Amino acid sequence: MGKNLQEYGLDMHGTMILEEFREMLPVFSQMKSIVLEKLDGCLQRAGLVVSGVEARVKDEASLAGKLELKGQKYKTLSDITDIVGARVITFYSDEVDKIAALVDNTFEVDWENSVDKRKLLGNDTFGYLSLHYICRIPESLYHDPACPELNQYRFEIQMRTALQHVWANMNHDTGYKSGFEVPKEYIRSLTRLAGLLELADDEFSRIRKDLTDYRRKMEQLVKDGSFDEVSLNADTFRSYLALDPFASLNAKIAAINQAEVQQLSGMPYLEPMRLIGLQTLGDVERMRKSCSEKAYQLALHQISGTDLDIIASTLGLQNVCLAYAGEKGGEKGIEFFLNYLNGPSRYNAATARKLYQQLCKIHDM
Repeated sequence: MGKNLQEYGLDMHGTMILEEFREMLPVFSQMKSIVLEKLDGCLQRAGLVVSGVEARVKDEASLAGKLELKGQKYKTLSDITDIVGARVITFYSDEVDKIAALVDNTFEVDWENSVDKRKLLGNDTFGYLSLHYICRIPESLYHDPACPELNQYRFEIQMRTALQHVWANMNHDTGYKSGFEVPKEYIRSLTRLAGLLELADDEFSRIRKDLTDYRRKMEQLVKDGSFDEVSLNADTFRSYLALDPFASLNAKIAAINQAEVQQLSGMPYLEPMRLIGLQTLGDVERMRKSCSEKAYQLALHQISGTDLDIIASTLGLQNVCLAYAGEKGGEKGIEFFLNYLNGPSRYNAATARKLYQQLCKIHDM
């Protein structure tokens, strides 16, 4: 049994609004579910990954407290715009406006009552940063003739970053909900914290932008063939492999047995290559050019005389690396490479010995 409405100590007007709230709870609960579903859907379609999406129906006691403080401000229950509230929490500050555009395209926004808290603070002040949209569910998005109230009541969507969310919760708990006026020294501490979090938000966004610009620059350098200017890492090596630099070598190897080439990722070779001293894509390209013939001759030893009719697309890359490792470190160099490529094994030493012997014969040819 819920609390008796009279126990909240509200005047007649507030009590009537609270009574209407109880009657409309099923509608608000359905609104919450619809808003969550539509928010999740538009985020997925846009390919945006966020820290969290949540929604709630205002607690009765919380609504009673609001009516106690501001009851005369609201003529009817429909004047209260945050009975249903949703929140989208992003990782980066520059994503807030992207989310806002999605919300605008999905729901009907009440611009007159929406507020951008980010613009309310002066240049020399720090505090609550969040974007609040007051919305309705348009009939074009969802309509139930049996429940027209779903399209009539407004709801609030808050959009802010994870760090802004942390500060808002701390400020809410220590100030708004505490029931007493916060001393000035604590307000100063909260303001300093707000400034630090705002700085962190800006730095995270800047770093992400710089990294995106860096990746684009590296991709363009790879496309242009400026390999010496490009460090060997996961992003650049993946871009290099996208050029299919070992295609002609693989085709030549496949022709030994008229085999098909099965496409496999060459990414497992990245770390072993770095460990044997390759630092740039220029190093990889020079290795490819200087060791391709030896790689082909190794393949002749490996598959000629067999009925192998499928080869992996990594065979050319693998044999080039083995030839290079043998040139630089001999038998031990090949064993070192195999240990990092396949994991330590007692068979690697024997395999390395055999491969090195084959490379020595190729060198004498």
